[in-house]
Amino acid sequence: MRIRKGDDVLVIAGKFRGERAMVEEAKPQSDKVVLDGLNIAKRHTKQTGAMMQAGIIDKVMPMHVSNVALWCDGHKGPAKVRYAEVDGTKVRVCRKCGEAL
Repeated sequence: MRIRKGDDVLVIAGKFRGERAMVEEAKPQSDKVVLDGLNIAKRHTKQTGAMMQAGIIDKVMPMHVSNVALWCDGHKGPAKVRYAEVDGTKVRVCRKCGEAL
C-alpha cells in the first residue's frame, strides 16, 4: 500500500469525490484508510456501564484505498507513485513531475 498516515490525498471515487483530506490512519491488512473529517456515519448506541455515552454518535468509517489518490503539490493534482533511491534511502516519487512525495 503506497498511502501512509499523514499523507494528503484526493478522493477519486464515491460519495466524497473531489474532496481532499489527510490520512488519520492506514490499515494495510484490509487495504483501507481513515480520512480526517470524511466518511462519517451515525452510530446509535446504548449505554453500557458508566463510561460509554448513549445516543447518536458520529463515527469515522474507513474507506478503501483504491478510492483515494496521493496529492502532489508539484503539479497540483493526483499522483501515481513510483519508488526511487535517493542517498541510499527509498522515497516515493510522483511519476508526472518527478517531485518526492
